Amino acid sequence: MLQRVLWVSLTQALRCVALVLLPCAFISLLAWATAGNTAGNTIDPMRAAGWMWLATHHIPFDLLLPPGGKAGALSFLPLGALLFPFLALRSGFIRAVYQLDESQRDVRGLRLTRSMIAIFYTAITALIAWVTASTSVKPVLVLVPVATLPISWIAMSTVRNFGARNWNFSIQVALRFIAVVTGIASLVLAVAIFAQQSTIRDLTIVLQPGWLGGILLFFVGVLYIPNAILATLSYLIGPGFAVGSDTSLSAMTHQIAQIPALPLLGALPTGRHPLILLSAIGIFVGGIAVYLITTRRNFRTFALSSAVIFVVMALLAFLSSGQLITEVLATVGVSTWKFTLFFVVEFCLGSALAWFGPWLVSRIRSNSKVAQL
Repeated sequence: MLQRVLWVSLTQALRCVALVLLPCAFISLLAWATAGNTAGNTIDPMRAAGWMWLATHHIPFDLLLPPGGKAGALSFLPLGALLFPFLALRSGFIRAVYQLDESQRDVRGLRLTRSMIAIFYTAITALIAWVTASTSVKPVLVLVPVATLPISWIAMSTVRNFGARNWNFSIQVALRFIAVVTGIASLVLAVAIFAQQSTIRDLTIVLQPGWLGGILLFFVGVLYIPNAILATLSYLIGPGFAVGSDTSLSAMTHQIAQIPALPLLGALPTGRHPLILLSAIGIFVGGIAVYLITTRRNFRTFALSSAVIFVVMALLAFLSSGQLITEVLATVGVSTWKFTLFFVVEFCLGSALAWFGPWLVSRIRSNSKVAQL
């Protein structure tokens, strides 16, 4: 049984890698060929393919920037790119289960298969990170298992038909709440993009990406939209976000000198908008709603839902921010601790009102009756 599971897990881990790596290699070779490069060495585009594949797993890079070898980093990576390894791993796990014998599809066999695919996938990722490292671009090897193992396990755990447990009620409430608040932020972002489409067009013209570069720039912008949604949500609830060192964009502050020539940044706010802080009431009301829904069962359900909401939002804030190559853009995106603090405080205020509100109302009514007597 063990040999069969190991073989199936290894083949499917390799298949999961190929599903994302081969398109990255095609894009890299096509860009290299159309860039007018006369060198016959294809090592650079193949390394670039590996870097693209690693970036989809949110693995950061240490850089040495020309001309003087100045230190830099690339940790501001697109959240949307996580979708590709997620779907590949789900597909690989489903195929692995169908390749197992009927006697191996019990809970123990499925857990073993899931674990082995995750281990093999992480080992292959570490090998690619080590092979593609160069003097100027080095993936952070230490963070490979930290990034890859959770992605692998979560992706395969969402396949409910093969041994995965259904999420309990509190987790379902938490995920639906997160979907609602990020959905509202995405609508606000869409309005901002539509309202400032002339600025976005000007930034695209400045870049002059060409036809292939324009296509790639469009897809990169699409993959960065989840990062922009988190930044928009941070702007709505108070702390705002940054687009470089010593910059701050929030409802009360607008400290920014110039923006990088990235089309999506054309949707940035052009000034202060203090009234936008009223939108923080949405998190306040959301805390009331989550409390009322979950406490119909017990308070423990509410506590678990709140913990899931706080952890997921803090993790998303952390993943949606980082450094964009140079020190000038050392801080791009939301501040993890500020975003989490504002979110937790506003959510807890709403929950506290829902908790103590009925008690306060009853006390006020009893005091008014006593006064009438």
